[in-house]
Amino acid sequence: MTAVETGYAPPTPPEQPGAGRRRLRWLAAATVAWAVLLAGLTWWSVRTDPPTVKEQRSLDQAGPVVDRAIGELTGAVGSDGVPALVPDRLERGCRITPMDSGATLERGVEVAIGGDDVREVLRRIADRLPQAWRAGVSTFDGEPLLRADAGDFVAVEGRADGPGRVLLTAATGCRPLGSGYRAPTADAAAEAAALASALGRWGGATGAVQILAAPCPGGGAARTARGEAAAPADQPLAPAFGGGAAPVVDSADRYARPGEPAVLAERVDERVRVAVTTPCPA
Repeated sequence: MTAVETGYAPPTPPEQPGAGRRRLRWLAAATVAWAVLLAGLTWWSVRTDPPTVKEQRSLDQAGPVVDRAIGELTGAVGSDGVPALVPDRLERGCRITPMDSGATLERGVEVAIGGDDVREVLRRIADRLPQAWRAGVSTFDGEPLLRADAGDFVAVEGRADGPGRVLLTAATGCRPLGSGYRAPTADAAAEAAALASALGRWGGATGAVQILAAPCPGGGAARTARGEAAAPADQPLAPAFGGGAAPVVDSADRYARPGEPAVLAERVDERVRVAVTTPCPA
């Protein structure tokens, strides 16, 4: 027997031909198997585990939270402006996981304000929102931004949307579609009649009238009737809406008056767009 010197390690036997390639193939197969397993577990979790993140609450579950938030926002405007519901935006195709697509829902309230102090208006609106929403106003890109959490991962924001205008929104982020979103409905006969009367000054509505609704915290619903008509630039807006409360805005191209219903009109080229709204109580 040959003695082995202290501190001497026997030489490593040469690797068998093809062993390196087999090891690489094994590692590649293991990586693919792990990725498939992880994707499968994610798929199963999204469909079976109790919801813990927004991506697990489907749009049919989150939609009513958005609707209630919009109703709450119309009431929170109070005397600081004239609100009107805007059509919802439902967009499909966002990615929840690499294997699953989803959809996003955003609803909004446009608000005409008399001055240009958007930060102060947003601050007062934030103060009127439920305490549980933790609403506050900060600065983003040099502009005031209202942020709040309406619950169930529904984000509320408010920001300037042009001169004398604020836009308040509630959005779900990307969610599984579930059974889809169904917008709430309400009887808006009074709002539709006031809209028809105003548009009649310019020959009547030139397209379909939209009726939008959102539930109020204390019952009932906020309601907006929207339509448009052809309106020559030399015809003022204010006479179409009769008397009532003093307008917040009264110019050649914009008119906004609070009340029940409230009126918001805007001239775009040679058309006038009108929204007649009954908001939730302040």
